[in-house]
Amino acid sequence: MKNSTSLQSIKKKIQALATKNISELVQVRRHLHQHPELSFQEIKTSKFIAQKLKEFNIPFKSGYVKTGIVAIIKGKNPAKKVIALRADMDALPIIEANNVSYCSKNKGVMHACGHDVHSASLLGTAKILQELRNEFEGTIKLIFQPGEEVLPGGASLMIQEGVLKNPIPKSIYGQHVFPSMEAGTVGFKKGMYMASTDELYLTVTGKGGHAAMPAEYINPIIIASEILLALNAEFMTYKSNKTAIPTVLAFGKVSANGATNVIPEKIAIEGTFRTMDEKWRKAAHIKMKKIASDIAKKRGGACIFEVRKGYPFLVNDESLTTRSIAYAIDYLGKNNVEELPLRMTAEDFAYYSQVMPACFYRLGTANKKKGITSGVHTPTFDIDEKALLVSSGLMAWMAINELSA
Repeated sequence: MKNSTSLQSIKKKIQALATKNISELVQVRRHLHQHPELSFQEIKTSKFIAQKLKEFNIPFKSGYVKTGIVAIIKGKNPAKKVIALRADMDALPIIEANNVSYCSKNKGVMHACGHDVHSASLLGTAKILQELRNEFEGTIKLIFQPGEEVLPGGASLMIQEGVLKNPIPKSIYGQHVFPSMEAGTVGFKKGMYMASTDELYLTVTGKGGHAAMPAEYINPIIIASEILLALNAEFMTYKSNKTAIPTVLAFGKVSANGATNVIPEKIAIEGTFRTMDEKWRKAAHIKMKKIASDIAKKRGGACIFEVRKGYPFLVNDESLTTRSIAYAIDYLGKNNVEELPLRMTAEDFAYYSQVMPACFYRLGTANKKKGITSGVHTPTFDIDEKALLVSSGLMAWMAINELSA
């Protein structure tokens, strides 16, 4: 482990480099924001990141899951320890409503979840670490990952393609924008942090007919309504019971395609199920399917209930996160480091957390005085770009400290 005097000297250099590079980093982020690409279609994004890595003289390999990139920065004694840093690259199918010079040029696609920030930040971190590579021991693996927003998740596919091998990292970091916190701050949660997520697809079948002849049809809309109420009643207990495993069951789309006097043959329903325990997750799948099937059968219909299993829960390693909080406090000051609660949102970074010590933390991006407060996945999401000063420098600082731990 480096002595504290040596580390403090490195911290000052990181802060100076982060400040020196901020103008370039803002331009990188704005370029990415203007040219968003959907999940697993990040071709131009990947080429742009590769070009920046070439400019920084950082060796890399592209082509993971087509658009993913892995770069390597070797310090002194590179085999001593390896850690990984990850950023996602994909955007969302949203029409941007911001009136800014860097608004999306790809109509109908927008970086509304901050992945432009994540990729730009990791490039900023990479540039700092490359410049300081003779001042730390070990190796840093940089992962630029496609397809976080859609199943099966780019993280799972990159792991299958060997992203965590040759060399094998001891731990991994990821960060995510957080519009609930002011720019200049970061947040951490030790242990269980984010939920698993599954997509639910129900098809309820009855018998169609003319609405004026109720004796001749079996209305699937009525059956579906009963199913939804029963599922809500059953799983609502887990929401209200503070000692229960955190659970969310919700439905957001219903399509019947009948008319005022036309009873349809089928109704399609889509929803989500989220929780934080794999045993309960499996049992819940069985329970909800049985409730739906029994009700449909009782009412003379049928229900096909498909569960598309998504990301697992995300757990932050206790030891790694405890150390990381200390690193962040040292770098930013205690008042700028917050403790976060559990979240029922999901992230495919969870796949990394299932196989190695991981720390997924939040980057404050809001500025209430400037009106920058919109949430992610909204057409007006944006950031206070001074957050980029924190995002690049802090990750570099944590990486060097963790290599020394």
